[in-house]
Amino acid sequence: MLDYDKEAGDYDALRGGEPRAEAAARAVLGLVPEGTRRLLDVACGTGIVTRRFSAARDGLRVTGVDLTHAMASRAAARVPGSVVIGDGRRLPFRDGEFDAVTSVWLLHLLDGSEDVRAVVGECARVLRPGGVYVTTVDKGASHNVGSDIDAVLAPRPRAPAMDPAAAVEGYADEHGLRVAGHARFPGRGQGRSPRRTLADLRRGWFVTLPPGDPLADDYAVRLAALPDQDRPRPDPEFSLRAFRKV
Repeated sequence: MLDYDKEAGDYDALRGGEPRAEAAARAVLGLVPEGTRRLLDVACGTGIVTRRFSAARDGLRVTGVDLTHAMASRAAARVPGSVVIGDGRRLPFRDGEFDAVTSVWLLHLLDGSEDVRAVVGECARVLRPGGVYVTTVDKGASHNVGSDIDAVLAPRPRAPAMDPAAAVEGYADEHGLRVAGHARFPGRGQGRSPRRTLADLRRGWFVTLPPGDPLADDYAVRLAALPDQDRPRPDPEFSLRAFRKV
């Protein structure tokens, strides 16, 4: 996994910045009922999406929580007084404290199914009955847009996906959360170019192709041979699931 303390400074610029954040916030809030008063954003990162939640609706009080100090510090500058350090597997909040809980681009980063189950369980615990949990699913698959870059990378070794929709729905059901909606949104500004993908490969973005591994070097040669090195291919489309606590 990437070191998110080191990634914090460049995180937004490398992942679509404000356009992507706007698309994400709009889609998530489309699944959050009107009248929601207390929303918890788990793994809020730099707060670039969290800030948009709080700005979008009058009377909505948003709290962000993140495990990484550098990320949380940036979020705190965007949402002053509303960000805490905490682990999504052991959230520092009371049972039923929130009307809505979100976790955008989190579950795919976790180390195993038990961690995913634990995060979903904690999100359910701090959610009031009738409240809604919204999360991204199938994150890795979203980046396959059928481009020539995807064709080059297709044979690479892959780590097991942590956030398949069916698995997340199963974990949610274990904790009294029932599917209540779904949505998709574009990862604006995240369309890969060969040169950018090569840079990501060299900085350890692809966990099964660590820098310096001969296999990684082979993929680097293939990426460097693609045409239009700086032309972004299509943006990914991310998937959301909403769950209501019974």
